Amino acid sequence: MVLVGSYVGLSRLLVASLPVMLLAWLRFGIAAMAMLHWVKRQPGDAPLSAHDRQLLFWQSFLGNFMFSVCMLYGVLLSSAVSAGVVMAAIPAAVALLSRGWLGERIAPRTGLAIACAALGILLLALARAPAAGAESLSAIAPATGQQPLLGHVLLLMAVFCEAAYVVIGKRLSGRVSPRRISALINLWGLALVTPFGLWQAWRFDFSTVSLEIWGLLVFYALAASVATVWLWMKGLAQVPAQQAGVFTVLLPVSAAAVGVLLLGEAFTTAHLAALALAMTGLLLATWPSGAAQRFGRRALKTAQRSGPQSP
Repeated sequence: MVLVGSYVGLSRLLVASLPVMLLAWLRFGIAAMAMLHWVKRQPGDAPLSAHDRQLLFWQSFLGNFMFSVCMLYGVLLSSAVSAGVVMAAIPAAVALLSRGWLGERIAPRTGLAIACAALGILLLALARAPAAGAESLSAIAPATGQQPLLGHVLLLMAVFCEAAYVVIGKRLSGRVSPRRISALINLWGLALVTPFGLWQAWRFDFSTVSLEIWGLLVFYALAASVATVWLWMKGLAQVPAQQAGVFTVLLPVSAAAVGVLLLGEAFTTAHLAALALAMTGLLLATWPSGAAQRFGRRALKTAQRSGPQSP
């Protein structure tokens, strides 16, 4: 989650140097080369059905292609701090889409989380737009016209695209391995963005891109498509999914920290309040219910097992 937040924040530098569609095309291309060995069906994996292929396409279209375009344009028009606050609404968006698509009940606590996320985004929209790191970015690329409201709308669209990615993944999980899903939807994303990427590449002067930006692009591609997937799946093997969801609180914190500490973005009281509301909603949506009681029961069982062995 720290990696996710950091590349969301650092993408502000990338979109200041590369056109959005070209950036997305290069990101999917680099990741495709890194994950080529994940595409092949492994022994024991079931063959993909026609329904699985349809789900993979929609998961890629919404969760890879549309998410990348909306997130990158949203960061370009607003700020890394704004992106961190809005992205904290992902669990609430997942709950809403799960209710609509999967028929899952929204618990009262989840309803409060949705309300907190909505209030946080509303407060962010009403807050004075931050400087968006203009001084820091001016050395890399000319400043772009700031349209924070449109940026916030695009970031919110990215949130629901990511939520659709999660909900569709629920239907695919158990039939296709996570690594193969990641590789296949990345290839779909590459195919979808290639016409736009080639069009922008034809008109773009690559000599204007510094070596540091190329290095950041490689980090962005590998972190977004490879490293975070592997780390998250390995973590889920050791930690229950509900408890793992609590760690998503690090996404907005990391993105905001990158915006403030590395990009020199303004961080006002309104932004602090919006971030606090967003993280409150995130914790309400993901904190496991009865965690303290379960911990107490485990501790009691441990004490009971060790009791007879004590002198």
